[in-house]
Amino acid sequence: MIGMAGGPTICPTLLYEDAQAAIAQLKDAFGFTVAGVYEAEDGAVLHAELTHGGGTVMLGSKGGEGAFVQAMKGAGPVGVYVAVEDVDAHCARARQAGAEILTEPADQDYGARDYMARDREGNVWSFGTYIPGQADA
Repeated sequence: MIGMAGGPTICPTLLYEDAQAAIAQLKDAFGFTVAGVYEAEDGAVLHAELTHGGGTVMLGSKGGEGAFVQAMKGAGPVGVYVAVEDVDAHCARARQAGAEILTEPADQDYGARDYMARDREGNVWSFGTYIPGQADA
């Protein structure tokens, strides 16, 4: 069962103008532990994971490319990632309930399967099989 193997199943996902400064503040001011930071050649944070207790926050730099960054342009103040076991069934349920599907379920290069939807307030929700901190998606 997802989440029972030790990884969090809900991970807030944030984009920052200055992601390096955000990482420093989360670490220094709020006691987060940096689990990983992946940067572009120009120093922009492509993906970072910070942990606190049993939770994880994922973040990156604003201004990049890709479906998530594009979806976040008109979104509310946050994007949230939630691990689910059956991405396709989850997407079908979301669609049935009237959620705006931003990306269809798709297999990713890193082994996970995911999709994105937008809620009524404009927040972007990503649902997938990837569980931060675990070797296998």
